[in-house]
Amino acid sequence: MYKLMLVAELNGAFDVWSSYLNARTGEDFQVRARLRSTLGSARAAADEGDLAFARALVAQMYDDAREAGLPWAPEQPGPCAADRQARDYAKDELRQVLPVHLREDLDSIAIYLRVSGRRLQRAPGLDAATRQNHPLRLGPRGDGS
Repeated sequence: MYKLMLVAELNGAFDVWSSYLNARTGEDFQVRARLRSTLGSARAAADEGDLAFARALVAQMYDDAREAGLPWAPEQPGPCAADRQARDYAKDELRQVLPVHLREDLDSIAIYLRVSGRRLQRAPGLDAATRQNHPLRLGPRGDGS
């Protein structure tokens, strides 16, 4: 799963940088050419499976753009934004590799709540009738007996 998230993170960064470099911003052409070359190297590294090197090259691109003072260059997203973007791309990646019945689960949100008998027994304000009607059918020891 980690590899899938890393691939998703890189694909998101590749898309952002490709869009920026394909736009005509009038910024320093030499710096943009260097960034385009670094992007090509990062894509090649990712295609070869060297994801750590590709990630380092993408980080270098953000640093180079900041140091060159390119006003319209992408900024490195913060941790929450980066995680949200990677999860969005990962969802797209999963759709390509999962069978249909599992893909449908990606469209739904499920929240699972697990309550142990012991915690339910100790819950404040829980009366005997509620314990009796609960599916766990808690006994006096709180363990279902």
